[in-house]
Amino acid sequence: MAVENSVLPPRPDSLSLPVDRKPEGDQEAVAEAPVPPSDSCGVFNVSEELGHVVTTEAAKVKRSFQSKMAEREATANQTRKKIQGPEKERGRFGWARARRKRQRYVEKNGRCNVQHGNMRETYRYLTDIFTTLVDLNWRCSLFVFVMAYAVTWLFFGAIWYLIAYCRGDLDHLEDETWTPCVNNVNGFISAFLFSIETETTIGYGHRVITDQCPVGTMLLLLQAILGSMVNAFMVGCMFVKISQPNKRAETLVFSKHAVISLRDDKLCLMFRVGDLRSSHIVGANMRAKLIKSKQTQEGEFIPLDQTDISVGFETGDDRLFLVSPLVISHEIDARSPFWDMSQAQLEKEDFEIVVILEGMVEATGMTCQARSSYLAEEVQWGHRFSPMMSLAEGFFDVDYGAFHHTFEVDTPSCSARELSLAAARLDAHLYWSISSRLDEEPTLVQQEAKEAEAPPPPPPPPPEDAPPNGKGEAPTFIVGEMTEVSAPSSGAGEPNGSIQSACEG
Repeated sequence: MAVENSVLPPRPDSLSLPVDRKPEGDQEAVAEAPVPPSDSCGVFNVSEELGHVVTTEAAKVKRSFQSKMAEREATANQTRKKIQGPEKERGRFGWARARRKRQRYVEKNGRCNVQHGNMRETYRYLTDIFTTLVDLNWRCSLFVFVMAYAVTWLFFGAIWYLIAYCRGDLDHLEDETWTPCVNNVNGFISAFLFSIETETTIGYGHRVITDQCPVGTMLLLLQAILGSMVNAFMVGCMFVKISQPNKRAETLVFSKHAVISLRDDKLCLMFRVGDLRSSHIVGANMRAKLIKSKQTQEGEFIPLDQTDISVGFETGDDRLFLVSPLVISHEIDARSPFWDMSQAQLEKEDFEIVVILEGMVEATGMTCQARSSYLAEEVQWGHRFSPMMSLAEGFFDVDYGAFHHTFEVDTPSCSARELSLAAARLDAHLYWSISSRLDEEPTLVQQEAKEAEAPPPPPPPPPEDAPPNGKGEAPTFIVGEMTEVSAPSSGAGEPNGSIQSACEG
């Protein structure tokens, strides 16, 4: 086909493709431009650099460029999906919409993420001023501690200065015959120092009250009593705040993830807890709560509804002897909130599991509570915790480096309900199949007993006109046919024969 007299339009950039020369043995021609539909048997690639028309026969093309690009794109997409994870959910107009991250109810460090607002009865905090001061942060507590002493010292110092001013002691400083209320108080600074010496019972001896001032005597008694009360209150607050067991909870650690796997052929939700200190938690008790919003049958919406998760309350497994790290297990049964949850549904759920460990600190005797939580994406399906305890020479060695480690195990992806139904169907199938076989065929024991009790084989059968067998003749048995065996009748609703009766026979 010639294109000598044809007028070609200006070449677009998409058709400007180089043509690679290949050896004679390789007859494959690569066309990098999209193939336009045409009735001709070849593909035309126009190249200004070469100045001629290159014709590639379609029959010689073993593998097109499009197929190579499609394969390369599919491989790139698979790699991109592995890196980016699952495809994001599409919105109303087809735009990618990322899954909204759930706001934690309890942080991983145990802090409750709840703020109280619009409280009108703030006076209730003053009725329990001691607890209010203890609950303050350290910055505010130190500020209140310093201000409590400074205000009392300044208050009583001002009163001592007022007494000296009203009595005229400041006007007779050089008069040796004048008896002041407090010796050597010549201004506000000296009165303030006397107030500090009186309240802290330092008593340097330079400033002292005289017996000619009954008002000063009453003020001295009042300051001594109030000073003791301030000391007791502030020192008590600081002592309770220092000895609070909140920091003890920092050494009680929970695993970063919870896992779901089989344990004794039952799906179980498990997490790990450990104590980093050598001093133990006395009377440790574990509790777990499921935080999930729900809607009742009447249409009432309950936000952050709390549901108990059993971790062994009925069997006493919730009471821990926390000497080494323990794996806390929740069996997913019919009473569990995860009874109908499968692996696919777990990826779509939006809930939070709050775990609480309570106990008494052995060193101080105060009650301690440690908390943590797991979101739905922090629950790993089909995983199990790695062992971290080994037997050393004379003791057990705990490797806390493997505390958060998990590994995959074979776990069915169905829910606990479906797993229980499948096990029940399997048991029923085995039960009825064994029972039917026991009804249809005699057991080997019965066959051996019959063979042992059977008399010698009978003589040849008599002719057809002979009378039937007499009383002394043994009945005949035909191989492959059933014999009537007397058995006690089963009760109503019970299948004839059972696995137990077969085992007992």
